[in-house]
Amino acid sequence: MTRSTCFLSVDIGTGSARVGVFDDRGVLLGEAKAPIAQHRPFDHHVEQSTTDIWRAICDSTRRAVAQAGVEPAAVASMSVSATCSLVLLDQARAPLALSPGDEMWNIIVWMDHRATNEAAECTATGGAPLDNLGGVMSPEMQIPKLMWLKRQRPELYARIGYAADLGDWLGYHCTGIDRRSVCMLACKWTFDPRPDHGWDQDFLARVDMADVVERAGLGEDAAAVGEPLGHLSERAAADLGLSTECLFAVGMIDAYAGAMGTLGRSLDRDATHRLAIIAGTSTCHIGAHPKRCEIPGVWGPYPGALCDGFFANEGGQSLSGALLDHIVALFSAGSEFGNDPHGALSALLLARLESGDPAPEIHLRPDFIGNRSPLADPQMRGAIVGLTLESPRESFIKVYWAAATALVYGTRAIIERMNHYGYAIDTLHLSGGHNRSPLLRKLYADGTGCRVVLSEAPEPVLLGAAVAAMAPTHGGDLLAVARDLAPGEHVLEPDPATRELHEARYRAFCELFDGRLESGHRQ
Repeated sequence: MTRSTCFLSVDIGTGSARVGVFDDRGVLLGEAKAPIAQHRPFDHHVEQSTTDIWRAICDSTRRAVAQAGVEPAAVASMSVSATCSLVLLDQARAPLALSPGDEMWNIIVWMDHRATNEAAECTATGGAPLDNLGGVMSPEMQIPKLMWLKRQRPELYARIGYAADLGDWLGYHCTGIDRRSVCMLACKWTFDPRPDHGWDQDFLARVDMADVVERAGLGEDAAAVGEPLGHLSERAAADLGLSTECLFAVGMIDAYAGAMGTLGRSLDRDATHRLAIIAGTSTCHIGAHPKRCEIPGVWGPYPGALCDGFFANEGGQSLSGALLDHIVALFSAGSEFGNDPHGALSALLLARLESGDPAPEIHLRPDFIGNRSPLADPQMRGAIVGLTLESPRESFIKVYWAAATALVYGTRAIIERMNHYGYAIDTLHLSGGHNRSPLLRKLYADGTGCRVVLSEAPEPVLLGAAVAAMAPTHGGDLLAVARDLAPGEHVLEPDPATRELHEARYRAFCELFDGRLESGHRQ
């Protein structure tokens, strides 16, 4: 392999598609992104378009390769990280639109909660797949979404010829080869990749979805992350501005790419002490354990979803960065903090923190669209307590502080639950948008009592997808790739001077859940 050999990483997020070009040491040579449109026809319905997303990927790829200053032929392979959104194609493999419009809205976005009732019905079966989901089916998973379509849009469901996670669709679109990632199938489709498991036909029949495997084109096995899928088709290569010699390697869900980009190099005998936190619009908490750990309210265990040799467990918060954005928009005083309100508030609150708790009387329950972990209650809603009649600006600052701390205490509750069921987490590997906030970095350390490892990789999620792209050159060994990468790390230790403050706030936080958090991790 020559130094001119490069690897391309595609990250399809909620609001944009990003593309990075990396060398064989994991150094980011070029990066570009383009926005992705969203359509919200009704409350709790969020849709996107593969047509729009493909356009964004192609535009970003061409600009990233140009910025990297490499020839298109130098891109040896590529892979993808993507949100766990549901792509629908018809029997001719054309976009199957959910809503009318020029963009062909044929994707149900991960955060779409139209299938809450269907998810509850799945949970009520007590079926075996729930053992891999913390005991509760989420409306963010694909089987409930397809149940909703079958019931509410039967004419549309009857036309489905292909249904897949967004990352799997990209591989199919680029190569014409339909082979699904173990990461996507295990985490979002109730597929169990263990030998002699696979699809649970009894469970699918009980929820009237016995036809879903055939209708969605799912197949009976799954591909390992980093497995070679195939070379780019002539059409895909022309659209992307790449060569047909470029190999597409099987990808993963974006959160798992973030975990690989930050945690992969540290997966060893001490892996059970470590937790990857991928924090952006939402937050995912991914641990890797050599043994199978069933944890109430935490998704998994998923064998091979992150890499061979480990079972992944995933906790989550459906709103985190999006919650802070909402708080800024909710208060009129949010407009007083300029174009970067989060940066301005970070500096202000860090200064106030030097004198103690900036708002000891105000606390917030952050689950505005339900609690994903550790309570797995999609019906839960947010709350703000302790407000007084003071200046709108002061109320806004204090509520923002309460929201920021609440997100970290939600993470602490997930850690406590995971530790009770087999982990020993004391180290957090932080990536995503929260890693760019001095306030949140400090809160994750101080508010959980864990050391926080901060990667020097500028884009850990892109880097994780690049690991998958490089895997074919290392015999499919993802961890061997991750351990060879260049980005360094530094560690942020918790500040003992803030311990009393956070212990008091955490007790108040738990009280907002009527005892469910305290009893939950002692079950």
